[in-house]
Amino acid sequence: MKNIFVRKLWLILPVGLVLLGGIYFVFTLGRPAPIPTKYQLYEGVTYRRMVEYLPHAMIAHVIIIDRKVGGTSFLVTPADEVEDGALKARTTSEFLEETGVQIAINGDGFFPWWSRGPADYYPHSGDPVTPNGFTASNGTIYADGLQNDKPEPTLYVSRRNEITFNQPPNKIFHALSGDRMLIQGGEIIAGLDDAVIHPRTAIGTNRNGRYVYLIVVDGRQPFYSAGATFQELAELLKDLGAHSAMALDGGGSSTLVVEGENGDTIILNSPIDNYIPGRERPVANHFGVFVNR
Repeated sequence: MKNIFVRKLWLILPVGLVLLGGIYFVFTLGRPAPIPTKYQLYEGVTYRRMVEYLPHAMIAHVIIIDRKVGGTSFLVTPADEVEDGALKARTTSEFLEETGVQIAINGDGFFPWWSRGPADYYPHSGDPVTPNGFTASNGTIYADGLQNDKPEPTLYVSRRNEITFNQPPNKIFHALSGDRMLIQGGEIIAGLDDAVIHPRTAIGTNRNGRYVYLIVVDGRQPFYSAGATFQELAELLKDLGAHSAMALDGGGSSTLVVEGENGDTIILNSPIDNYIPGRERPVANHFGVFVNR
């Protein structure tokens, strides 16, 4: 009897492994492989995919820009001529294609917004929206953030493409607000939430501003990536070398796209608008990077 049981067990185990593998394949189909990787996207620009399984599944997509190599410049989504808002909503892919940047992530939160289901949501691409916080592009301020009871932290980009947080230059060129600061003065902000897990987007710089870090964490996708807490996001940025860092809008907005070698648009993460993997959400503004190639 014992030998029969052992033989059955050896027959069942491979079948079980195949079934588990099949389930995992279905859940990861069409998404970036959950395998750590690192390679050069462009001269001076590195992409890393970081994968963790404990305390929960987390896939983070990291862009590291060396501003001393290759030559880069930055762009915040310009305003549009549109009624009832500051600009037209567009996906991060649409922003990249319209502006000609090589790298793009989603930006600040915005209003109006709702998501009641796959067919009942706002905005669609082209609908009028306004960023939550202070925003400027190419020297034009188009959102003042005054509707918020609590002012959002703000990233500023000077004409020389120097990035500062909460310290505006004499003449504001680009400005992009975010959800909250994660790191200031090289230290993680005290009291960051360490319980709520969602998709996340963040931007940071090292101490002297040479390196810029863009991070998008996938989330809300069982058996693939749950997301990250703000504390985990801050720790990830600090480990990379960030001296200052700010969280941008997260959840279904979190998206990272790049321009491929043939000029095609490549989504590097797995966005999750309306809980549909791979679906991009139209958002208000974005942070883009021009790379001299």
